[in-house]
Amino acid sequence: MLLNWTRAHLSDVIPQHQFGFREKHGTIEQIHRITDIISRTLEFKQFCSAVFLDISQAFDRMWHQGLFYKIKKLLPHSFFPILKSYLEGRCFEVKYNNESSPLQKINSGVPQGSILGPVLYLIFTADIPTYEDTITATYADDTALLSVDKDSCTASAKLQAHVFKVENWLDKWRIRVNQGKSVHVTFTLRRETCPSIKLHNEEIPQAEDAKYLGMHLDRKLTWRKHI
Repeated sequence: MLLNWTRAHLSDVIPQHQFGFREKHGTIEQIHRITDIISRTLEFKQFCSAVFLDISQAFDRMWHQGLFYKIKKLLPHSFFPILKSYLEGRCFEVKYNNESSPLQKINSGVPQGSILGPVLYLIFTADIPTYEDTITATYADDTALLSVDKDSCTASAKLQAHVFKVENWLDKWRIRVNQGKSVHVTFTLRRETCPSIKLHNEEIPQAEDAKYLGMHLDRKLTWRKHI
């Protein structure tokens, strides 16, 4: 019941680019949205500079104090004490053979397997920065940022500006990105590759393809690797 009450107030909270755990939205619709952008890029012989970010332990690292702030800000006041009591006061201990560690307070994350977990994550990440010159595509913690232009340098310049905004947001809300598992792909029919993108002063690894929502998207969108 609490889940249904919460969902009823999310229509004005969850951004349009978020397709996770929303009615009439799914992986197929988000993949179609992404491939349509890439297909048009190839059709007009342009460049699509895209980064696919791997969020580290998204549900386990959700910062409670930041989440409480956003719940209070985005949902009716009556929700705050209920959701706060749901998350606060939880502890954990480690057992090995006959030994147990002291109880430690849990300050981040949602209970594993909880039905409220995904919705709380959507609330926590609803304010991820967007940029007028780029495209944002999210499905829960699967995040893709795309920039299209006829010039490869301009495409990456616009994308880098967006990544800088996202970088500040990540730091503010204590969200970590696994940069080793994140990838930067240039989608184009031309030989040139878009300049690299940096996150936290480190280049995001460039690749010929990216796996997004279970689909392998290669540079020319041939689907060979996926097949």
